Amino acid sequence: MFRPVIPLSGYGGWKLLQATYDRQLQIHSESGQVKADRAYLKEKLAEPITKEAFLDDKRLMRVALTAFDLGGEEWKRGFIDKVLKEAADPESTFLARLNNPKYSAFAAAFTPVNDVITISPEALQKIADDFDSSSFESAVGQVDDSMRLALNYQSDIQGLIGSGSSDKAILYRLLGSVPVRTVLETATGLPTSIRKLPIETQAGMLKEALQKRFGISDLQALASSGQVEKVIGTYHSVRSISEGSSGFSAASNALTLLNGGAGLGGQGGINLLLSGL
Repeated sequence: MFRPVIPLSGYGGWKLLQATYDRQLQIHSESGQVKADRAYLKEKLAEPITKEAFLDDKRLMRVALTAFDLGGEEWKRGFIDKVLKEAADPESTFLARLNNPKYSAFAAAFTPVNDVITISPEALQKIADDFDSSSFESAVGQVDDSMRLALNYQSDIQGLIGSGSSDKAILYRLLGSVPVRTVLETATGLPTSIRKLPIETQAGMLKEALQKRFGISDLQALASSGQVEKVIGTYHSVRSISEGSSGFSAASNALTLLNGGAGLGGQGGINLLLSGL
């Protein structure tokens, strides 16, 4: 399987990953295992499938769950069965109470009708594309987990914020997402020890920390592109300081390439890096 190229740590590495993301994702998507899993997903879901057959196919479950950033949860067969059953019941409040956007999206895509799951060609293509990006994020984590967490934050924050949600619901969703919570705790300086406190107390502390560090009083602002980048930049900076790794010279050289220095131009620097992929 393709191994993502992340030669730098910290914010310099993040900027480099962002600049080369599309090309690296393409190479990852064309690698043998990813290509085979995507083809398997499309083959199995091209026609209606019973809920039981879906739940019993471990490979299909793994690929489908990965597409919704739920990879590794395929062993929870009973729980996933309940999610699908509840999704098929219009009077059920289970998913609303679960308050997990990823499982809500998964349930919406695979809601069975008379115990049969039917996926349209357009929806299937989107699931396949999401599998590519989610599996790439996992591959990035094998190289540098801080980069995976940042990618997770970037892709998840919009869905967690939602629209028309109360501050309490938003804060609970932020605290319930391990990657997003980790990034926010680091960026705001909150200690992980707060996880032992009552959830209401944690929510209040997070809201206060966001106001203090980023001047955010309206939680909807967290989803803006500028604020997302600011949080991720702060996250990487704090991590670099805490880990005692500066890497200033290497990071400076890489950013010079990306910003058009050294006579190569920004795209020239990117092409130089990718020429070895």
